[in-house]
Amino acid sequence: MKISKTRSRFQQLPLKNSIHIKVQDGLFSVQGLDKWYSNWQEPYHLMLTLPWVGFIAIVSLLYIALNIGFAGLYLLGGDCIVNGNGSFQDAFFFSVQTLAGIGYGVLSPKTTYANYIVVIEAITGLFAIALLTGLSFARFSRPTAKVMFSKFAIVMPQNNLPTLMLRTANQRRNQILEAQVRLSLSRDEVTTDGHHLRRFYELQVLRSHNPAFSLPWTLMHPINEQSPLYGFSAESLAESQSQIIVSLSGIDETVYQNVHARHTYGVNSIILNHQLVDIIHIVDERNRYVDLASFHHVMPL
Repeated sequence: MKISKTRSRFQQLPLKNSIHIKVQDGLFSVQGLDKWYSNWQEPYHLMLTLPWVGFIAIVSLLYIALNIGFAGLYLLGGDCIVNGNGSFQDAFFFSVQTLAGIGYGVLSPKTTYANYIVVIEAITGLFAIALLTGLSFARFSRPTAKVMFSKFAIVMPQNNLPTLMLRTANQRRNQILEAQVRLSLSRDEVTTDGHHLRRFYELQVLRSHNPAFSLPWTLMHPINEQSPLYGFSAESLAESQSQIIVSLSGIDETVYQNVHARHTYGVNSIILNHQLVDIIHIVDERNRYVDLASFHHVMPL
């Protein structure tokens, strides 16, 4: 990703159709990313990402508005409802009964005009129910991963090599099958001809595959001569706005659907010469337990 050298210009002049990237505590964040209100131009994605309270509110308002519209059409036909007194209230409730297919039998169409409107409203009701059912099912069926990552990534010697280490855990009491993990390094660089670039590098993990992810998993990247982090320092990480991005994917054994989780470590979350606190404790020869209360804890070497 190429970075323009005229950064101050972009800071002073907000541009239309621009993407605002904010850097805070060593982390890059795209403003509005994954926010439901950023999908207002795409109704389908908006209805999928909207909070449930907002989803129910919008559906209710649309339902009321639809019935108000059909009530107005019935009023245009004059006295066209049996047992109705020609009021908006009767027309509205008759519309509700027709749209929902309730059919109490007290109110019914009287004229040919009213029957035509009933046909149109009945077809509209079928499509509305099908659309609402599809949206609700899509919201309920979206797979989610309840995976947590350690607050800090640490660098400590391991087998005579500095090693980047972090850990992750499945918070659900099930397994993520065939879990795969990837570590990436993102940082600013300047080419020999003076171009500013944001580059991404793959970081090799000692064990990137876990056939049944249920217990805490420590990820380790040895910083050898082939590593993009070779020869790094805390100052070089800060100067290049480096980030470590960890992505995890697998199959949730409960729903047998692919799930994904991701976490980013900024320069303030990468600690040198520390170690992760042990969280697996041995009680006796047969029993062990995992202390998740210390999951994020680190200590100096």
